Amino acid sequence: MEDFTVTAPLWRWQSATAPAAWFFVTITGGAADGIRMAAMTGQWLEGRKGFGSARVEANIGDTQWKTSVFPHKESGGWLLPVKAAVRKAEGLTEGRPVTVTVSL
Repeated sequence: MEDFTVTAPLWRWQSATAPAAWFFVTITGGAADGIRMAAMTGQWLEGRKGFGSARVEANIGDTQWKTSVFPHKESGGWLLPVKAAVRKAEGLTEGRPVTVTVSL
């Protein structure tokens, strides 16, 4: 299992037609490159899902959870969704930097 750690702002995406909002951390740079390189291994390919996503374990502070990262064309990196339970447990707010470790 490989670990990649980044610090980036937590940001919100909201649909223009629905009230739901999603929160993400964008993984770029060397960590994004490392995730992409891990994509070349068979173990990672078994975890690939829709939209080119990959299953990961994520860790912010004392909170760890299983989720997926999604390719992000605009940044060339990956999007990590951060669910409400994690934001609440860690006191995260939109626009503030978050340090996250993803493992795959």
